[in-house]
Amino acid sequence: MAMKVIELTGVGPVTLIKRTQSRSLRLSVTSRGVRVSMPRWTSYDAGETFARNNIAWIQTELSRHTQPLLVSGQRIGKLHTLRFEFAANGQSIASRVTGTEIIVRLQHGEVTADPTVQERANKAVLRALKREATTLLPPRLASLAAKHGKSFTATNIKQLKRRWGSCDQARAITLNLFLMELPWEFIDYVLLHELAHTVEMNHGPAFWRTLTAMEPRARALAKELRSHQPVIGAWQ
Repeated sequence: MAMKVIELTGVGPVTLIKRTQSRSLRLSVTSRGVRVSMPRWTSYDAGETFARNNIAWIQTELSRHTQPLLVSGQRIGKLHTLRFEFAANGQSIASRVTGTEIIVRLQHGEVTADPTVQERANKAVLRALKREATTLLPPRLASLAAKHGKSFTATNIKQLKRRWGSCDQARAITLNLFLMELPWEFIDYVLLHELAHTVEMNHGPAFWRTLTAMEPRARALAKELRSHQPVIGAWQ
C-alpha cells in the first residue's frame, strides 16, 4: 500500500493512500486523522487537489473529533457545574456526581489538561448528562405527546454519535443524552420531531406537515440545529 503525507494549511497532515480496491477518490476524517483513499493509478497531485477542494468539509469533520478541554466552573447540562479539586492525602480520586456538581479529583502533580484527568472528567460528565436526561426528558416527552395527541411506546436514553434522537417502527423513542446541552427550544423541537415520526416514519411532506402543525418554526429550528453536534458543550 503506497502512501504519502502532505501538510494542508488550515487542516494539518493529510495522508494520501493508494489502494488497489479503490475506484474513486474518497475522503475520511477519524480519530486517526485525515485520509484520502485513491486508486493506484491516480497521482498524488490529484489526491492533494481533491483534499484542497474539500477543506471546508474537512474542517467541519475535524471539529467533531476535537473535544475542547473541560474546565472548572463549566456549566454541564441543565443542572450541573464541573469542579476540579485536589484529593486529600489518602482520598480516592474517583469522580463524584451530586445533584448540582460534578467533582473531579486530581492527584498532586496532575493538571486539569492532563489526558488522564480529562478522561476522568469526561466520564463523570457523561454520567451527569445521563442522569439529567433520564430525569427530565421522559416527562417532557410525555407532556408534549399529551398536548398534541401523539403516543409512543417507550423512551430510551442513550449516547448517540450523530443523531439527537430516533423513533422505531414500534413507536419507541430514543433520545440522546447530549440533548441536555441544548437550549430547551431545541430540545422540544427534537422531541416533537420524534413524535412526528410516530405518525410518519420518513421525512416526506406529510411528516413536515405533522411537525409544523406542532411547531411552526420547525424548519428554521432544524436548519440551525444542523450546525451543532451531539457532544459535550454542543451549544458552545
